Amino acid sequence: MPSLVLHVTGARPNFPKAAPVLAALEKRGVRQLLVHTGQHYDANMSEVFFRDLGLPAPDLNLGVGSGSHAVQTAAMMTALEETFLAERPDLVLVYGDVNSTVAAALVAAKLGIRCAHVEAGLRSFDWSMPEEVNRVVTDRLSDLLFATSADALVHLAREGVDPDRMHFVGNPMIDTLLRLRDRFDGSRVVAEVGLPDEYAVATLHRPGNVDDPAALDRLVAALRATADRIDVVLPVHPRGRERLAASGLFDHPRMHATEPLGYLEFLGLVEKSRLVVTDSGGIQEETTVLGVPCLTLRPNTERPVTITHGTNRLVTPDTLADHVDGVLDGTLAIGDQVPPLWDGAAGERIAGIVVDQL
Repeated sequence: MPSLVLHVTGARPNFPKAAPVLAALEKRGVRQLLVHTGQHYDANMSEVFFRDLGLPAPDLNLGVGSGSHAVQTAAMMTALEETFLAERPDLVLVYGDVNSTVAAALVAAKLGIRCAHVEAGLRSFDWSMPEEVNRVVTDRLSDLLFATSADALVHLAREGVDPDRMHFVGNPMIDTLLRLRDRFDGSRVVAEVGLPDEYAVATLHRPGNVDDPAALDRLVAALRATADRIDVVLPVHPRGRERLAASGLFDHPRMHATEPLGYLEFLGLVEKSRLVVTDSGGIQEETTVLGVPCLTLRPNTERPVTITHGTNRLVTPDTLADHVDGVLDGTLAIGDQVPPLWDGAAGERIAGIVVDQL
């Protein structure tokens, strides 16, 4: 029987990364299974992405759902172990840094199944971030490490990773962005919300920003100050929805909340926006390619290439308004380089290496 590659996805950030790899392996005739853990189960966080990205329906949806990190990861490991034992894949492909990623890597390692990590080597060096734990553990357990940027290779080398396991392939999420860019369309949201020609997009979901009441108060004050300067539309992540609503953030007349948006609508909004305020990782990369100023409300980033090459700046709640002013009046210098190998061919490079390994 031909070799089997099993892809594990679970959350919204995984899907744009997996889509080009699935497509490239399909062109090479590789037998594949797509497993969705159900970590993101809301239709707006999951199903719409499969439609927008042209992803095949998952062969298996484990339906794990929400829970604490321990509860969710344990449920995923139990379900994935059953799946791996039944399917006996030759290689498990995992994406990003969510709980589904580390759960699959742990199960594969314990069963002696080879694992490949797409987006390996990213480091924030902030152990308060659950994603940092997931990244480091997944990289330690994976046999193949696919890096999106040169700094990721440096981190892996410093951690003693065998160079034969590391591969600089570029960014498959950017493959998806470039493939679908001419279909981006945020006009429905613009019309429904009543946005003017100039507006900002915001996204917020990090525990450090929305879970601590004092931090949330500072964040809300900063966002209201931003809305004093420019209309802001914020697709509200299920995580933190109640806290943000109770904070009074949306009492500001120029602060507009929407439900979570699909891939094409959201990036359509971003592409036409004046600036983005975020605590997300992937949006730092997408704005870099789209040329949209990105102000990241975090003390660190695991994607420093978006600062050295792209449009990203790290800000605090206290400095956000000044940075917004700088973007709007043109005094804040914003880069316009695209990082190396963010060229739309990362999925092909990953598939070529996978086929060679198989």
